[in-house]
Amino acid sequence: MSVVGSRDASPRGLSVARSIAAGLVDHGITVIAGLAKGIDSAAHVAAMEAGGRTVAVLGTGINHCYPAENRALQNRIAAEGLVLSQFWPNAPPTKHTFPMRNTVMSGYGCATIVVEAGEHSGARIQARRAVAHGRPVILSDLVVKANKWPAELIDRPGVYVAGSTAEVMSIVESITAGPAEIDALFAVTADG
Repeated sequence: MSVVGSRDASPRGLSVARSIAAGLVDHGITVIAGLAKGIDSAAHVAAMEAGGRTVAVLGTGINHCYPAENRALQNRIAAEGLVLSQFWPNAPPTKHTFPMRNTVMSGYGCATIVVEAGEHSGARIQARRAVAHGRPVILSDLVVKANKWPAELIDRPGVYVAGSTAEVMSIVESITAGPAEIDALFAVTADG
């Protein structure tokens, strides 16, 4: 599942991102983020500190690191998890590559969790794309209270609003229970 949000995250947003990432790891779920400053970095680090898996989806080619200050984090994720890019290895960052990265993230994961984001953020783009992909989206109350854009998504199927990490994890459990229930139905049908 993707854990995404603002590069200029608040202390509360960073804390929520870390808690959510650790909770996903406790449920055996890989944490996906975009290696950006703020929410993404907090989620990557918390996932690894909890002994879990993390995937960094880059908005550049694999031979670049953006932001440069995250080079050590990118190297650690490459050694312990997965670094993924849809771009040629030496492709530089551009204003178009990051929304493209968010589209990949929205389709790659089984859901997107938006912790904290602004009106014109990549996380907003990812939430919209996830809805278009038919993937669940979990919006924190931080996002809903601070922006106008969540209003257009809230009533859509598969879009949830959570006021706490416990609520996020409850929604995550319901999302991940769906495939197990389908598998159980097929097992019954095959036996019967």
